[in-house]
Amino acid sequence: MAYPAQPRPVWRRVGFWFCALAGLAAGGLWWAVEGGWPAPPGSATAAATASSSTSKSAPISAQQTASGLQAEASKTAVSNIAEHSGADVREGAYLAVVGNCAGCHTAPGGAAYAGGRAIPTPFGNVYAGNLTPDADTGLGRWTADEFWRALHEGRSRDGQRLIPAFPYTAYTHLTRQDSDLLFAYLRSLPPVHQAQRPHELRFPFGTQPALAVWQWLSFSPAPAEQTPTRKSPPTAQAESTAAPATDPMARGAYLVQALGHCAECHAPRNRWGVLGAEMTGGVMPGHNWYTPSLHPSPTPNSHRWTAQDLVDVLRTGRHRHGSASGPMAGVVFRSTQYWTEADLQAAAAHLLALPKRPPAQGSSRLSADPSAPESAALGQRLYADQCAECHGDQGQGTPGLYSPLAGNPSITQPDIRNLVQMLQHGGFAPATQGNPRPFGMPPQELSVAETTAVLNHLRQSWGHRASLVTDLEVTRVR
Repeated sequence: MAYPAQPRPVWRRVGFWFCALAGLAAGGLWWAVEGGWPAPPGSATAAATASSSTSKSAPISAQQTASGLQAEASKTAVSNIAEHSGADVREGAYLAVVGNCAGCHTAPGGAAYAGGRAIPTPFGNVYAGNLTPDADTGLGRWTADEFWRALHEGRSRDGQRLIPAFPYTAYTHLTRQDSDLLFAYLRSLPPVHQAQRPHELRFPFGTQPALAVWQWLSFSPAPAEQTPTRKSPPTAQAESTAAPATDPMARGAYLVQALGHCAECHAPRNRWGVLGAEMTGGVMPGHNWYTPSLHPSPTPNSHRWTAQDLVDVLRTGRHRHGSASGPMAGVVFRSTQYWTEADLQAAAAHLLALPKRPPAQGSSRLSADPSAPESAALGQRLYADQCAECHGDQGQGTPGLYSPLAGNPSITQPDIRNLVQMLQHGGFAPATQGNPRPFGMPPQELSVAETTAVLNHLRQSWGHRASLVTDLEVTRVR
């Protein structure tokens, strides 16, 4: 089952500039008179992240240190699945882990789910809201109906429109049953008094007129009948006693496109932050990372994922061709390693069934000279001196320790910024139950010319035929 974006009538597009200018004028008038839009009282969901996998460009080891409370929040939710006596709370705890709520709603050094974490976007910083049941600053006075409206319609408790950094464009496809279960779990948390920090968005982004225009043009709540009934066991131990699950393909679509909101990172966005219809990859908004396409490639000789590859990387952070790093390592670390086997298999089946699509255009706009002997020799020498000891002379890697580079799809993807990040900041897989002590790669002190040379060596060796890169391209993404 797919959850396509709701089509917009042509007449809505015709009136875009009129509505935009009218909205800006109204917002500007209010801004001048009132000194800015007031923060919605108790608007705990107004400042959630655009994606479950947002993170800074630092190596994952630093992320794990700085965001330890996020991991603890996920582990707390996992433990609550077994410890809480209420069935609704147990299932809601599992949903919170699958949706990676702690990843955005727990600030480094802060209380679990109390919000306050800064979410960088191209329009400024958004600050995640307080999801604990505090009466004044959290969800304490919210009802289940109001929580459902926030997820389904993108409206806060007082009716104000929510900033689409909160992924209600995906959550609109959640079932009412899951919304109520998630709300039950959040209401079971210890209340934490922590006021909403004002967002730091450039004018007019974040004003109600601008959000009204954005929602009018780019978002329609999903029909209630479109969301499938969910009945999936919250724990592996409960599988034998749980009611039968839904069709695995429907469950996989629900996990990927709704609860897991994978498109928030893996679908390209336009200049207004509107998601594309398909998960063909693109640069993460506000981050210097490139998310690969989740669609099978139509190119005959391209890398072929298997269901086991997908299950392995989601559960352990690594598979036979490489390992998760950067923002995706955070998602595995806090969320997908705790998914049930049935849910992992369902998500893998859905991803493999997506239509074949070419990846989104990468950062490459120039062509390098493949015959430059000096650069080629430099790249070969750098690889032999600094890479081959771990990754092997032929890029074969070391099983269980260091990822192979030969056949690794990250090496040949159209955008090079992830490779530059790995060289500049190092690369670290997440610590998971299946891979508790991952080996990492330290940062490399390379000049622009050396980075270009070693990247071209990687992208042209061992059967790789990726496009060559230039010094200018490397400089742009460093």
